[in-house]
Order: sequence, then structure tokens, then C-alpha cells
Amino acid sequence: MIFFVILALLIIGVVLFMRQPQFGRQPSGVRLERIKQSPNYRDEKFQNESFTPDLAEGSSYLNVIIKFFFGKSKYNIPGAPIPSQKTDLLHLNPDENVLVWFGHSSYFMQIDGKKFLVDPVFSGSASPASFITPSFKGTDVYTVADFPDIDYLLLSHDHYDHLDYETILKLKPKVKMIVTGLGTGEHFEYWGYDPSLIVEKDWNETVDLGNGFKVTATPARHFSGRQFSRNKALWVSMVLQTPSLKIFIGGDSGYDSHFKKIGERYGPFDLALLECGQYNEAWKYIHMMPEETVTAAKELKAKKLMPVHWAKFSLALHDWNEPIQRASAEAKKQGVPLVTPLIGQKVNLIAEQIFPEWWKEKGLQPE
Repeated sequence: MIFFVILALLIIGVVLFMRQPQFGRQPSGVRLERIKQSPNYRDEKFQNESFTPDLAEGSSYLNVIIKFFFGKSKYNIPGAPIPSQKTDLLHLNPDENVLVWFGHSSYFMQIDGKKFLVDPVFSGSASPASFITPSFKGTDVYTVADFPDIDYLLLSHDHYDHLDYETILKLKPKVKMIVTGLGTGEHFEYWGYDPSLIVEKDWNETVDLGNGFKVTATPARHFSGRQFSRNKALWVSMVLQTPSLKIFIGGDSGYDSHFKKIGERYGPFDLALLECGQYNEAWKYIHMMPEETVTAAKELKAKKLMPVHWAKFSLALHDWNEPIQRASAEAKKQGVPLVTPLIGQKVNLIAEQIFPEWWKEKGLQPE
């Protein structure tokens, strides 16, 4: 009897916890009806272009859980605070075409006078509970107060390390428009955003922003979900076209043929921002290995590659700086120029820059 009482209390606690607003809300009503018309929505959920199992062959959830809690690398967290710079985003020269990275997959871009913010996470955590998956020391040098008004907030998918409830609430007065995948707008609307500001697109659909600016939602090989149900909203990569530049925003994705198709249809790109971290052979279909990241950049016909999805959170088993080390080695083999700034460093999107291998600094890497 005591066991069943405890079990019932645990279930009630989980249910009550899951009703908190940070978990978002699944699409319904008119939004859900639109989703059902998507060719990528089948069997009551969105589907990848290729068969994509949650885990690779020979892997099991039990083994993954055991390794995640007991098999992590000794160096999955840096041995010292991550170095950074602080760029004054409120007083940028409006004629500058620049990018500023905040670690993981969050970055700001000012291009041709417009300001873009991608997958912002500034709460200090990549989970619905602040004490789970905290950010590395030294990476939280920016707050929402450091940002000017944002013309376009670009959101790739609704996972916690890309769509951060606390950050999104604080950004509300500054965001003029949101562009995201089908269904993800439900979270924003639930959190009080004006529905007229939310643009949701299916793969290979384009929103014309006027004056030479366009955003096209393109495929990725991943999944979505903030609750127990998966794939009710669409995960996307994006093609950002401005009057002077074309940028590929990768979001999260396992390696697949879609990169080559996107390169042939929308390339070449001046810069591709692609994930290179939080990988493992057990979930290789939803997160690329660093070597695949470089290959994907070549298939996209990208002039430069900026590896992201690393240097802020430990969401896998590898050393914290292993992703960039492997990506750098492969980039040299394949002749792909890399953009590897410090967190907060201003990247000139027009001129050439030389970036130091800052992740090799004493104290940061394994001895």
C-alpha cells in the first residue's frame, strides 16, 4: 500500500510539474488543421525525409541512460571558465555586416541593416529545470538587456537548448517578427506573443520579408518536442537571403542527403552555420559527427563553415572541446575555411579574419 501511495504521489507530482508554462503547448485548432495538410505530416506527427530511428542499431535506451549518468568523459565540462568578449550590440555601426555567437546554437546577426537573432538561450540552462544541464562557466556574458530591437527572431525547433522559455519571455518587447517551422508558433502564442508576429513555414516554403530579404524553411534530420509527445511541430534549417549575403542556418540535424539537395537548389552560401557537437554513435541519425559537419558544408556549397552546437552545454558523452578539434582537423583535410570566434567576438561577415584556437588554452583542455 505504501508503495502504491508513493507511486501515485510521484505520478501526480510529474503531471503537475509538466503543466508549468515552460513546457509549452501542442498545436491545436486552425494551426493543427494546417499542419495536417503538410506532406511531411503523417500518422499524426511530422516525419523526416529518410527513416530516422531514435537510436542507432545495437543501442538501447537503458544503455544510453547508464552511459549518460555513469560513462561521461572526465572532461565533458571545461576545466576553467570559457573565455569570451563583450560586443556592444546596442551601438553597432548600422552599415556593419556582423555576427556574434553566444555559444551552442545562439547567435546574433546584423546584415544589410536588419537584426536577426537565432535560437537564443540566456537562462543559464538547457532544460525545463534550471539545475539540470547548466551552462559552462564564462559563457553567460550576455543578457536580454544587451540586445537592441530584433527585426527577425529565427527559431529552428522547440528543444530546450534552442527554444528557451525564460529568454523568450524577456525578449517579447524587442521582437518584431518570428520565423519558425509549422507548429512551433503554438509555444509563442501560449506565452503571450501576438499571433500576427508569428510566421510558420513548411520545408521549402519561403517568406518574403521585403527589400531583398527572404527566409526559406528547409529540411533537417531531427525531431521535436518539449513534452512526452514528439514531432508535433516541425524542425527546420533555414536559408537566409539578404541583399548582399546568403546564410545557411542549420539548426540540429543528422547527416543525410538533404544537405546536397539544399546546396543544389539554394546554394552557394557565403556562410553555413552547422552543428558539430552533442553527438554519439547511439544517436548518429539525429546529430552529425564533426567530420560529417564538414562534408555537409561542402555539399551545401558553403564558402565558409561556422561550427556551432558546442562550448556551452554538456548534452553528450564526449570531451567538451572534442567537437571543434575533430571539425578543425577534418576541415583542413577537405579544405573548408572555418569561422571559430570566441563567445561574444564580433565576426565580420564580409572581410577575412583569423581566429585563434582558443579552445586549446591552458586549463580548458584535458591534460
